[in-house]
Amino acid sequence: MVVGIGVDIVDVARFERALERTPRLADRLFGKAFDPAMTGASLAARFAAKEATLKALGGHIGGFRWTDIQVVGDKGQTPQLALTGSTHARAAEKDISSQHLSLSHDGGMAIAFVVMESAS
Repeated sequence: MVVGIGVDIVDVARFERALERTPRLADRLFGKAFDPAMTGASLAARFAAKEATLKALGGHIGGFRWTDIQVVGDKGQTPQLALTGSTHARAAEKDISSQHLSLSHDGGMAIAFVVMESAS
């Protein structure tokens, strides 16, 4: 059963400017998962995934940190969500048994779509 869905879109150039303007922003958003070799479009899509995940989990989460949501998977593999901390706790509260993530970028925009499901 679908428990929540979320979608978010990010302007890639605007996101790149934010990263350039605030050098520590990448660390705050991505933590150890930050790879400076990633393109701005890939990073923007991963940020969109974080926003879409928050929406799919029901919005505001107390104690949330951006690094509580990570997109994992090597290049060429299907991206997956890794939830820790407050987002992991919210997913457990909602009895989430599976997560689905789709990322795309084109024409200067990056988008993410997330579906959260429960077995019950």
